[in-house]
Amino acid sequence: MKEFTIGKNDAGQRLDRWLAKTVPLLPAPLAQKYIRLKRVKRNGKGARRDIRLELGDQMQLYINDEFFDAPREDNAFLAVFKPKLDIVYEDENLMLLNKRPGLLCHPDQHEKVSTLITHIQAYLYQKGEWNPREEGCFAPALCNRIDRNTGGIVMAAKNAEALRIINEKIRCREIDKYYLAVIRGAMPAPVGLLEGFLLKDGDRSQVKVCRRPVPGGRSAATEYRTLDSHGGLSLIECRLLTGRTHQIRAQFADAGHPLLGDGKYGRERDNRQYGRSYQALWSYKLTFSFPTGAGMLEYLRGRTFTVEQVDFVREYFPGFTVPKSPNPA
Repeated sequence: MKEFTIGKNDAGQRLDRWLAKTVPLLPAPLAQKYIRLKRVKRNGKGARRDIRLELGDQMQLYINDEFFDAPREDNAFLAVFKPKLDIVYEDENLMLLNKRPGLLCHPDQHEKVSTLITHIQAYLYQKGEWNPREEGCFAPALCNRIDRNTGGIVMAAKNAEALRIINEKIRCREIDKYYLAVIRGAMPAPVGLLEGFLLKDGDRSQVKVCRRPVPGGRSAATEYRTLDSHGGLSLIECRLLTGRTHQIRAQFADAGHPLLGDGKYGRERDNRQYGRSYQALWSYKLTFSFPTGAGMLEYLRGRTFTVEQVDFVREYFPGFTVPKSPNPA
C-alpha cells in the first residue's frame, strides 16, 4: 500500500484524474476497476471516481508496485541543465517569458531537451521552487503557446490554481495580447479589423481563410493599426480578438500583405530579398484586463507587460521605439 497526502496543487481534482497522473503506468480500465473495488481509498474509505479531492485528504492506494513510475534520476538533468530564460516578469504564482524565435514551447518528436518548458522547469528546480518528487501531479506549465519561429511573451504557471485562473481568463478573453509584425506593402486602411473563418489543412499544416462559415471552420478576428511604413514594408500592431492557429499570418497573407519572412504563407522572393528566413512576428505586449474576479491573481488586474526590444523593429524600423510598460514589473 502506498499513501499520499493531497496538497494545494492537487486539491479540487477528480479522484480518477488524480490517480491517472499519480500512477501513469496503471491502465485506465484497471484504474476504474480498482476504484470500484475500493483498492483506492480516500481517508480510509472507498470513494467515487468523480469525487473532488480536498486539501489534506489521505489517499491509500492498494496497487501493485510495478504500476508506480518510481522517481527517476533524470531529475539529475534538471540539476545540471543550464536554463536560458528572458524573464519579463516573475512572482510566486506566474512567470512571463520572452521566448526567442526558433525555440519550441513543448517537446516534439524532433526536440526533446531544449524547449521553453524544459528551461522553465530546470530554472525553478534549481531555485528550489519546484521538486517533481514532492509535487505529485503538478509540474510548472505553460498557459499559452506561440509558434516555434514567433517570438514573444509566453505565460507559465507555478501552481495549479494559477494555471486554472489564467486558462479561464484566456478562455473568457480577459487577457489582451498584442503582436508586432512586419508586412509587405501597406494595408488599404491604416486601422482596421480582419475577420473570417479559418479552416485547417492538416496535410499541409496550414489554415485557409474563408469569407463565410464552413464546416470545421473557426471564426477569427484581428484588430490592427499601422505604426510605421517605408521602403515597401509596414510595421503593424495586432490585437487578437480570437486565438486561432496561424491567425495573424494567414489573415494578412489573405489580405495580400503577407508577413515578411513567412515561408508558409509569404512570398519566397520577398523573403530572399530581405534575407529573412522566419516570420517577423512578436508577441510584444500583454494586459491582464480582468473585468471579472481573478482570485489569487487579483493583484495583476490592469497591469501591462511589454517586450521593448524586438529584433525586426531595430532592423527595419530603427527610428521606431517600442513603448515601455506603463507599470513596473
